[in-house]
Order: sequence, then C-alpha cells, then structure tokens
Amino acid sequence: MLDMTENQTPMKETDADREVRDKTYRVTAEELRNFIERFERLELEKKDIADQQKEVMAEAKGRGYDTKAMRKLIALRKKTADEIAEEEAILEMYKEALGMI
Repeated sequence: MLDMTENQTPMKETDADREVRDKTYRVTAEELRNFIERFERLELEKKDIADQQKEVMAEAKGRGYDTKAMRKLIALRKKTADEIAEEEAILEMYKEALGMI
C-alpha cells in the first residue's frame, strides 16, 4: 500500500482508467456467467443420467432382479481386490464380536 503524506493529493481517476476498470469488470462478469452456465448444464446432464439409471433399475426389478444386490455389486466393482478383502475381514470380525456367526 502506498504511504501518502499530507502534502500529496490522491491521483484522479481518468476516463482511460475507468474504461480499463469497466472492461475488466465486464470480462470478469462474462467469465463468471460462463462458469455458472456450464455448471448448470452439467447439473441438467447429471439429472438426466440419474433418471436413466433409475429406469435401468426399474427395468431390472421388473424382470425379477434384486436391485439392492445389484447396487452392492456395482459398488464392489469399483473397488480393488485388496479393498474388498479388507472390508470383508472387518465385517467378519464385527459379526463375530456381535455373536452373529
């Protein structure tokens, strides 16, 4: 920050200064608007995909599949073999502690 003494007067903003400031503001506002609009489009796409996923599960359920089990399988397919083994070992240990085995 500039240290102004009592003898110095602040610089006046010129028309050129205002033009640069206004142009920068407009560009920033336009860029912000673009980001927001892109995000909103992605939100719509995400909703469409979620609706399609619901339709797939409804169709599978209509054909007699257990959608709860299918969702578990989908979650398992995202994990590595080590992650699955660790999770199963912990689950077994907890079940044993609760007398469920």
